[in-house]
Amino acid sequence: MRRLPPLTALEAFVQVARLGSVKAAAEELALSTPALSRRVQALERFIGRPLFDRKHQALELNPDGQRLLSNIAPALDVLSIAVEEVQKDNNQMRLRLGVLPLFASQRLFPRMGELRRLHPNLHLDVETTPHSISRLGEGLDAAIVLAEDVEPSLYAHELDRDEVYLIASRDLVHGPNAITKAEQIGKMTILIHREMPASFDAWKQAAGLPDLEPAAVDNFDSGPLMLEAVAQGLGVAFMHASHFHQAKDDRIVRLFDVPVESPYRYWFVCRPKALQNRAVKIFHDWLTSADI
Repeated sequence: MRRLPPLTALEAFVQVARLGSVKAAAEELALSTPALSRRVQALERFIGRPLFDRKHQALELNPDGQRLLSNIAPALDVLSIAVEEVQKDNNQMRLRLGVLPLFASQRLFPRMGELRRLHPNLHLDVETTPHSISRLGEGLDAAIVLAEDVEPSLYAHELDRDEVYLIASRDLVHGPNAITKAEQIGKMTILIHREMPASFDAWKQAAGLPDLEPAAVDNFDSGPLMLEAVAQGLGVAFMHASHFHQAKDDRIVRLFDVPVESPYRYWFVCRPKALQNRAVKIFHDWLTSADI
């Protein structure tokens, strides 16, 4: 078989040609403008000639680009339809979902039986690697992320709002060295999730201790491991109220009844056109209507 250029480069070229704008195409594909430009340039290198006339900030199809577009755009549409038809014949839908481990174990998986009963042909490939937003359209169809906000080029549905809790081992609230004052956190190691770096700042501002600094900061990318580290007395953690309550772990307690609105929320995110995918649409509709 003759060697073909990457499908992602062809997709980028078609979107730029159809929309007439690199920026608009980048938003449609949920890519940065430089990333999309690199894909178009990779296709031009593969072909060995330019496909656009570059005029200041604009790209205009040249005759070679126009000829390529008329030949491959219908082929890409046929390819998309063919994949959908095979999926339909197989009577199985598959969703590639990025999700944080704690959300998956505490909130998603306990309700998955309900989703399976409603849609027995929907199957999930689950990944818990960080930075899932950057992989949308390239390995992931959708993701459930923890973020302050989501870039406008993506479709995003807010799933919740929460409070920041200071969580500690139960052993730290008893005995002669018990933590009884917020100022004592300055002698502790604090645990912070990499997806929630501002949670400690939000808590200390609300507690009226803006200059409070801990003895050390340990960063985690796993919520379940943070909870276990807290239970083992390895530090105190700044996490969400839902993380604490749904853990149902008698070894951990909340320290200080300080109301702190979290700057972070869980979001369902995907590229806008991904909602045309039946598996994504079914999961989205179930997730946003269920009490998860």
